[in-house]
Amino acid sequence: MITPESAVRTLYFENGSLMLLDQRRLPHDVAYIRCGTSRDVVDAVVKMVVRGAPAIGIAAAYGVVLAVADAFERAGPRWRETAAADIEALRNARPTAVNLGWALDAMVATFADAPDDPRAYVLREATTLQERDLADNIAMGAHGAAFIAPGSGVLTHCNAGALATAGYGTALGVIRSAYTGGCVGQVYATETRPWLQGARLTAWELHEDGIPVMLIADSAAAALMREGKISWVITGADRVAANGDVANKIGTYSLALCARAHGVRFMVAAPCSTIDPATAEGAAIVIEQRDGDELLDFRGTRIAAPGVTAYNPVFDVTPAELIDVLVTEKGAIERPQRDAIAAMLER
Repeated sequence: MITPESAVRTLYFENGSLMLLDQRRLPHDVAYIRCGTSRDVVDAVVKMVVRGAPAIGIAAAYGVVLAVADAFERAGPRWRETAAADIEALRNARPTAVNLGWALDAMVATFADAPDDPRAYVLREATTLQERDLADNIAMGAHGAAFIAPGSGVLTHCNAGALATAGYGTALGVIRSAYTGGCVGQVYATETRPWLQGARLTAWELHEDGIPVMLIADSAAAALMREGKISWVITGADRVAANGDVANKIGTYSLALCARAHGVRFMVAAPCSTIDPATAEGAAIVIEQRDGDELLDFRGTRIAAPGVTAYNPVFDVTPAELIDVLVTEKGAIERPQRDAIAAMLER
């Protein structure tokens, strides 16, 4: 039985600390890391303990809770000024995921109404953001599933499920909802090099929910499309520009090109908090570059010759013209364009 309540518990706040499921150790070891300070949250985001744009945003919101608690204990009524540096450190943890900055701005905007002792107040605000994300995911799932015909084969890339959100998921939320409605016959999950989020996380999530999932190498997607086994590619997003260009896990752009060449439809599912009206187009999105050792090594074992270097961008940008449907909690836009996106955000 697939329900929002059955989703994986990615993070929770307990006894003054943020508990994060260590996604680096899945699927073989389910363990949580305790973050007692905002600096611990920064470290967890940088080191990929928590990943996925919505989940990073929620973790950052709880990072603000920890920063405010520390600032209040050290500076009393000057807690706002004292917490500013820790909040800025959270903002810089990962530049591409717009939800991080959105969540921080949402939290800081509430400071003006905080009582003299702000600790319980900011915790309630962060909890509200988490609850809102789960509700948004459920709404997105229903909106996206309406496009999926019965018996469809769908392909998803990276992990945009419960592990990347407050629960249920964005792309996997659509897949969960469509499967419940009898519209998904088979899910294909790309392994998603170099961190293998598809192999370690997406395949595990779907298997846990009893949804038929088959793991494929990233490079096998085009062949499956040519064989007619894929009706939809469904992904999440880390940032959506004002014109509908989408930054998502590296390899998403390649999948969009393959889908267009083979007549396969392409869907992006993301909350409105992932849309960045201040970024006019995809070319302006800052793409995070990570250490080349993530490609050159595997689990501590060198797989490339000594002296070989690596290019390791975490994301790429898919142009809006390659996206058939953009799904948010407010509804869906077919062939997303600037005016339609702006109108959706104003609703």
